[in-house]
Amino acid sequence: MTRPDPATDGASGLLDELRWRGLLQDATAGLAARLVEPRPVSGYIGFDPTGSSLHVGHLVPIFGLLHLQRHGGRPVVLVGGGTGMIGDPSGRSAERNLLTRAVVVQNTAAIRFQLERFLDFNGPNGALMADNHEWLGSLRLLDFLRDVGKHFTIPYMLAKDSVHNRLEAGLSYTEFSYMLLQAADFLELHRSLGVELQMGGADQWGNITAGLELIRRVEGHDPTGVERAHGLSYPLLLDATGQKFGKTTEGTAVWLDPGRTSPYAFYQFWLDRDDAEVGRLLRMFTLFELGEIEAIETDSVSRPEARLGQRALARDLTQRVHGPEILEQVTTVSAAVFSRTLPSLGPEALAYAFEQLPNSVVGPDALVGGPVGLAVAAGLFSSNGAARRTISQGGLSINEIRVASVDDPLPALLSGNYLVMRSGKKTYRIVRVASG
Repeated sequence: MTRPDPATDGASGLLDELRWRGLLQDATAGLAARLVEPRPVSGYIGFDPTGSSLHVGHLVPIFGLLHLQRHGGRPVVLVGGGTGMIGDPSGRSAERNLLTRAVVVQNTAAIRFQLERFLDFNGPNGALMADNHEWLGSLRLLDFLRDVGKHFTIPYMLAKDSVHNRLEAGLSYTEFSYMLLQAADFLELHRSLGVELQMGGADQWGNITAGLELIRRVEGHDPTGVERAHGLSYPLLLDATGQKFGKTTEGTAVWLDPGRTSPYAFYQFWLDRDDAEVGRLLRMFTLFELGEIEAIETDSVSRPEARLGQRALARDLTQRVHGPEILEQVTTVSAAVFSRTLPSLGPEALAYAFEQLPNSVVGPDALVGGPVGLAVAAGLFSSNGAARRTISQGGLSINEIRVASVDDPLPALLSGNYLVMRSGKKTYRIVRVASG
């Protein structure tokens, strides 16, 4: 299969690109015909500002906007500064906490910074960012009921999965109104910025089509018979176990913010992907050509132990999210962990490894207790007895030297104040001995 070329196909190749990359779930009738037209298409996706960082589960809509821009369209990022203070029931089992305006503003700035790693906010089709608090914040209830609410019947709203699935568990009127607010967003963006396309996950399809319905009713039919607005959805991304994608085995989200998920942990998340899902993830989350991906897949079959697909994915995404310098540091640490050569790292690399890996700071007095006392002080074991049992079984190494006896002397400190402790094959702890 030949990949659509954004440089020559323009917007007309967008759907084909999304399709072969596994990023297309559904699209409204007429969208393909609209994309053939020479006029650029503006499309938007809403992002919830309830957190200060996006996570890897957001990569599907982010790459959707990226491909729209590559094909000549203008991506519009809508931050739900207004709706984020209420909450969307889609995909949720309980109502979220409401946010203050100050928190929303702070989170919006952080999200913009992260999106700049993916989208170009400059140039003729530079990405735009809008906040629906600008129009929802001053919206009067009577105006909203008259201008938006009257166009929707209760049966129409109850039929939407995002509402229907929450009825038994309980759904407040606040969340029930979310669909109408999102529809009002689409209408506003259509009028003020000429946005013709709303995109989102498959669980947003009900909200997307509600926006189309409102635009039809308020704006009327185009004299040419062409639809004024369109919708597109992406498939929900699940991992190899069928669970929602984007969390570690411990159940914690993998964030784009290095302060919440370290670049090393981010890199390892992709490196740990199952062989069966790597090809799909390379298509979805890189800009590699189809031929490049197929070549990686072929080489991976002959050399599965090299984890070529996982490495290509981890390197590309880590560089995009955190930058080339961080990628170089992360891969150095990762290779040292895998080859058990952490003690050979230079002072700067070892200091960076300390920041990225599980670590502890102990005082000089912790060294007096030998391997047992140090291991307990560093938090590697909860008791002296547990440390002694592990040592007796040959399961503890310090600076990659196996501790043969509880009476073994401690090795020299690395770079003046570090020790690398390992219990078993994968449990690492870098210990920094504080001076004085």
